[in-house]
Amino acid sequence: MQSAIPSQLSLTHHSESLQRSFAGKTILAIGATAFVAACAHISFPLFFTPVPLTLQNFAVILVGMALGPIAGFSAMVLYLAEGAVGLPVFTPSGGPAGVAHLLGPNGGFLFSYPLAAATAGWVVRAIQPITTRFRGALIASTAATLPIFVLGASWFAYYAHHNVSATWSLAVAPFIPGEIVKITAAAGIFSSIQRWRQS
Repeated sequence: MQSAIPSQLSLTHHSESLQRSFAGKTILAIGATAFVAACAHISFPLFFTPVPLTLQNFAVILVGMALGPIAGFSAMVLYLAEGAVGLPVFTPSGGPAGVAHLLGPNGGFLFSYPLAAATAGWVVRAIQPITTRFRGALIASTAATLPIFVLGASWFAYYAHHNVSATWSLAVAPFIPGEIVKITAAAGIFSSIQRWRQS
């Protein structure tokens, strides 16, 4: 048992030093984009809307809380750049790839990711001193979801020429139950990681 404690402390120190160095930040950003891309491919198309149900939002929020506002924002900008040059990091839709995908009906959701990650990272760090780890992560995850829905739905309405009611029915309401699950899961995983790092 005694040998496990120094080992855990060593892992925690290594993780913190990785986040401080430029090379470490680069590795973490690339790893974050790979994680979001993997979650993007866990996709369930819905027959009544071109917006699929994916785990992308969960991944973006978790990345933002884990890396912090600046690194999280940067990682998501890198993610969009990877998709823009044609790498298969977006949700597979059978439609165009690259920049054309970014300008499609789901473009607003994608462009919201840097802001969502930054929001999650900033809020969780600002609120943690005054509440529990899980509650702080839950509030941060909820706050980060707002720009995703606002930008995503706004772009969808513009792209498809839908009114507010149609946009709500096609791009927001069907995804709220799943989003609640993703928010809760991201908060639970992040608070567990924080508890492990600080133990």
